[in-house]
Amino acid sequence: MPLFYTQTIDEFTRLGVWEITEPEDFFLEFVPVSRQITHPQKRLQHLAGRFLLQHLFPDFPLSLIQVASTKKPFLPQESHHFSISHCGNYAAAIVSTVDRVGIDIEIPTDRLLHLMPKYLHTNERMLAEPHALDQLVHVATILWSAKEAMFKWYGHGEVDFKQHLRIYELNFDKPDSGHVNAAFMKFDEQPLQLPFTCWPNLVLSWLAV
Repeated sequence: MPLFYTQTIDEFTRLGVWEITEPEDFFLEFVPVSRQITHPQKRLQHLAGRFLLQHLFPDFPLSLIQVASTKKPFLPQESHHFSISHCGNYAAAIVSTVDRVGIDIEIPTDRLLHLMPKYLHTNERMLAEPHALDQLVHVATILWSAKEAMFKWYGHGEVDFKQHLRIYELNFDKPDSGHVNAAFMKFDEQPLQLPFTCWPNLVLSWLAV
């Protein structure tokens, strides 16, 4: 079983990253398909993400998952709060029985450099620009991933990434991990701190509050 990464955040909250190497039939033994997904890769990501939920919490009620109008999956009774993200051959998930959560996994790409003016406020771009070009893509990916995790944590859509999701500090606590100090500003300003972990070709950010 290719569990790429796992972390127990506290007694109520766990996250994991699954490297998808199995065929679809493997996941179908464990995961009910609640909606029709025709693209083979997207269907495989969908199945792997839900499989990972139950791997993190064996009592997770997969069959009860519903999808909101914002496309956010949820459990009606909120026995578990959860968030799922996919990219390439990876699926990431975070589950908490107490806190609202958000997670995002990204493969660094030059495309994010061109999109920076669309998702980063002027002050946020200053966090990225001092870095050398070979690090800039990675830093831009961390900032984008953190904002995606905040967006999923909020879960109700209609968010302006530049105005409502603000990042004030980018901190590397270790060469391959750290945290961003941020705020959700759609209503009153709510300070947030999002940890991140990096691998050579992968960035993971999450939030549990």
